[in-house]
Amino acid sequence: MWWIFALLSALFAALTAIFAKIGVKDVDTDLATAIRTVVILVLSWGIAFFRGGAATIGTLSKHNLLFLVLSGIATGLSWIFYFKALQLGKVSQVAPVDKLSVALAILFSILFLGETLELKTAIGAVCIIIGTIIIIL
Repeated sequence: MWWIFALLSALFAALTAIFAKIGVKDVDTDLATAIRTVVILVLSWGIAFFRGGAATIGTLSKHNLLFLVLSGIATGLSWIFYFKALQLGKVSQVAPVDKLSVALAILFSILFLGETLELKTAIGAVCIIIGTIIIIL
């Protein structure tokens, strides 16, 4: 079942790239990121309230909050750089290079989370890295 959500994530990420490329034309990318963030803020809080997740906010530990805040900072910085890259480059180049994050996430999951690396995952990560290098060059 997880893969259905992952495929939907990929679909909407692809649409994000297309819509963002159109939206950042002749626009300050920091402003574009701020507008996108407000939309995501309203949407995500709406979903959290509608589905009851907001009611559990009191159960979050300081550890949860720290790492969710760090994740938010990383997301914000990612979006700022992504929008600038989209404004300067082609979606067909920027989006695949941005997906180098997949290979980096695999590496970080091993280093910081102690996850084990399966051969098929390693091969996939290497393919992503090689593809990224090809696209950049």
